[in-house]
Amino acid sequence: MFFPMIIGGLLGYQLARFPGLLVGALAGVLITQYLRNRLRARLTDLQSAFIEPMFSVMGALCKADGVVTRDEIQVAETFFARFRLSEQQQAMAKAAFNRGKSADFDLDAEVARFLRISNGQHLLLQLFLQVQVSAVAADGVVHPQEHAMLVRVARGLGLPEAQVEQLEAMLRGAHGSGHAGTSRASSGQQLDDAYKVLGVSPSVSDAELKKAYRKLMSENHPDKLAGRGMPESMRELAEEKTREITHAYDIVTEARKQAS
Repeated sequence: MFFPMIIGGLLGYQLARFPGLLVGALAGVLITQYLRNRLRARLTDLQSAFIEPMFSVMGALCKADGVVTRDEIQVAETFFARFRLSEQQQAMAKAAFNRGKSADFDLDAEVARFLRISNGQHLLLQLFLQVQVSAVAADGVVHPQEHAMLVRVARGLGLPEAQVEQLEAMLRGAHGSGHAGTSRASSGQQLDDAYKVLGVSPSVSDAELKKAYRKLMSENHPDKLAGRGMPESMRELAEEKTREITHAYDIVTEARKQAS
């Protein structure tokens, strides 16, 4: 804010002394405000452009097992608040979700559309996939048909199948691994899922485990969102993912301590 004002003021002062100083400072303020408004508008347009592919693919995935459950609809609606959608954007999202459920919906074309809109930004593609996994796992289960379609979406985005397995493992951890004080999954399943989240095999050394953990945390750090021009409303998703990565690392390190 102050830097453009100072520059504008100094330039104005050189041209017309004190009156120029005031005019230049005012010009600097106006330029700064203009740039801020342009940035806000760009982020709003970016978010709006994401809505249709995001929610239409979600609709297709929720219908993959033959029925869209009330839980899946509620999860879709929670993203309205998480993405801070306006009433107009919410209406757009609902229409897109319903379009995705239709029999003639072209899933591959819509995934390709998102790939173009995102400019292939890896973190954004991962967050897109994270949203889809969250939606279909609303009932705590990812059905085989849903998993197959998630893999298809991942491949369309240029992401490996392991990304789907990692996110499904994260969701199982979030739903049943002690965050809420109860455990629906066995300790063995939790440990297997934790290794999947971290993307390593149980045979890796402690040093390799720590290296993989730090790499994942660096790649998924929420602060990278702003630097890449992504909407701030998606920051919560990145924070959620880093929490699950840390939780998985804690499970593995604790299991290794007990085994030693």
